[in-house]
Amino acid sequence: MPDRKTHPALAELKKNGATKVKVAVSDIDGVLRGKYLHIDKFEGAASGGFGFCDVVFGWDMTDSTYDNTSVTGWQHGYPDALAQVDLDTARKVPWDDNVPFFLGEFVNADGSPHPVCPRQTLKKVLARAEKLGFQPMCGMEFEWFNFRETPHTWAAKNGVPPEPITPGMFGYSLLRMADNPGFFNALMDEMLAFNVPIEGLHTETGPGVYEVAIGFSTALEQADRAILFKTGAREIGKRFGIMPSFMAKWSQKYPGCSGHIHQSLSDGKSNLFYDGASPRKMSALFESYLAGQVACMMDFGPMLWPTINSYKRLVDGFWAPVKPTWGIDNRTASFRVIAGSAKATRLETRCPGADVNPYLAMAAVIAAGLHGVEKGLKLTAPPITGSNQGGENVPRAPRTLIETARKFRESEVARDWLGDTFVDHFAATREWEWRQWQDAVTDWELKRYFEII
Repeated sequence: MPDRKTHPALAELKKNGATKVKVAVSDIDGVLRGKYLHIDKFEGAASGGFGFCDVVFGWDMTDSTYDNTSVTGWQHGYPDALAQVDLDTARKVPWDDNVPFFLGEFVNADGSPHPVCPRQTLKKVLARAEKLGFQPMCGMEFEWFNFRETPHTWAAKNGVPPEPITPGMFGYSLLRMADNPGFFNALMDEMLAFNVPIEGLHTETGPGVYEVAIGFSTALEQADRAILFKTGAREIGKRFGIMPSFMAKWSQKYPGCSGHIHQSLSDGKSNLFYDGASPRKMSALFESYLAGQVACMMDFGPMLWPTINSYKRLVDGFWAPVKPTWGIDNRTASFRVIAGSAKATRLETRCPGADVNPYLAMAAVIAAGLHGVEKGLKLTAPPITGSNQGGENVPRAPRTLIETARKFRESEVARDWLGDTFVDHFAATREWEWRQWQDAVTDWELKRYFEII
């Protein structure tokens, strides 16, 4: 890695006469929080870090502060935490006059990783993978709905259903792509210029739904691309009067929005999941990795389903898998084995939703898989066939956030891979989210009980 003071990214800024730089960090929910820095301030930050209020780990996505966390909170006065710029994430924002952009992460005063920083949490898992001799490779897919709304029109509707950009159930539709060609092409072209390459983009089943496949890469790079895609799609959408939503399920009538994660392990040269001599083309390593996910993915539940709404997506018959089952090229299973060539053999974990924090979701699936490798787990459960034939006796995933948060807090596997501080903090934030739901009075309750009871 180049010295921070002589890093090519800094030389590029000076060469181009940059006067300002945009920097961003992930909060606990996967919302990018950022600011512009004057070039002089940025040059200092690039070598020594810069202060960023630690409230980004002490509030929810509506900026309401937690009352049940110990790492950060009013009891500490919300001081600045030390944010460190990752100069290797350098890129320019095409839709923002090509302003230079960098991602950051949090460190302690001694330079060690901050224990609740999402990007550092993924790096912690990847460092353990490296010690095992593996380089996790990942690709992420998102489904999301697009609406003809702005933040102002949506606020004025007070929760009345938004207007999708196209009507009807029309997946893989060239006609629906043609309804908004400017937005479609801007996503393809401007994301590529933003170093977030898109392998495929098409309409999905539902009004105004798109699906994207982000170019396969190393896991950290993929998580960076994924979080930048979600923010970038929203920023590009504003230019076209379109509001993208990555909410897991906005309407009971339509399928939810997935956040599938494709994975394989490499030794730096070859795909270690492939074994041409195996009847399934799956190596023993692949089988142990998959066995780890089958055995303990539920331990990491709130990292896959982080919101109250996440669980509304987990409905039988609506494409989202609801049990920890696996199958060969079977999209009804949580874990879809795609086995064939040395290049293509991989695992697709299909249970996460589009509302995930990419850093945390990726940390969860890799940790679960590598737990299976470390423990030498065997793939004893047979693959399901058809629509869950063979998985009838497999317990389904919990239906509420509080259930998965409690299981996560008690999980020895999660604590082993992520650390006690992170587990306690993240569990507390999900318990907070549950309490906000418990206190809320919804339109469903008003419609059901207002007149009758």
